[in-house]
Amino acid sequence: MELVLCLKSLNDGCYLNFSGQISPFLPSSCRFIPTCSEYSMQAYKKYGVLKGTILTAWRLLKCNPLGPSGFDPPRWFGESKPPTS
Repeated sequence: MELVLCLKSLNDGCYLNFSGQISPFLPSSCRFIPTCSEYSMQAYKKYGVLKGTILTAWRLLKCNPLGPSGFDPPRWFGESKPPTS
C-alpha cells in the first residue's frame, strides 16, 4: 500500500512540475485532447497506479506523426468509446 501511495505522489509531483515549470515554455503541439499529461492524471485517478501507468505508456506510444489524433479520453482496453458530439 505504501508503494502505491509513493508512486502516486511521485506521479503527481512530476505532473505539477512539468505543467508549472516546463510546459509554459513549450509550444502547444499536442495531437490529442486531453493532452498526454492531463490524460495521465485522469488515468491514474480513474484506474489506479498500475492500469494508469499502462494506459499512459500506450498513449505515449500513439503520439507520433503517423498516429491518430483527436479526442481520446482514458479508457481501459475493451471499454466502449464515449459518444462524440
